[in-house]
Amino acid sequence: MWDDGGWGMWGMHGGGGWWGLLVMAGLLVLVVGGAVVLAVWLARTAGSGTTPPGSAPHTDAGVTPADRLLDERYARGEIDEQEYLHRRAVLRGR
Repeated sequence: MWDDGGWGMWGMHGGGGWWGLLVMAGLLVLVVGGAVVLAVWLARTAGSGTTPPGSAPHTDAGVTPADRLLDERYARGEIDEQEYLHRRAVLRGR
């Protein structure tokens, strides 16, 4: 009846059938899965600069939050110099 030169629908003979559909679905799963894996990996590596659990976080000057709190308490006059020096030595492991 109708002859299109043997190429069929969309440039392929018969449109690929079920095999073509399965291949396309498989490729879609691979592309979407790869994008999800990449996004998770990037999110985890972006957060890898955090301090490990159980370790005291340090600022750029090497002062821990505990040191900063102790300094603030001393500055407000809540503790005297002797107690400040004692607690600072305890915090630094001396």
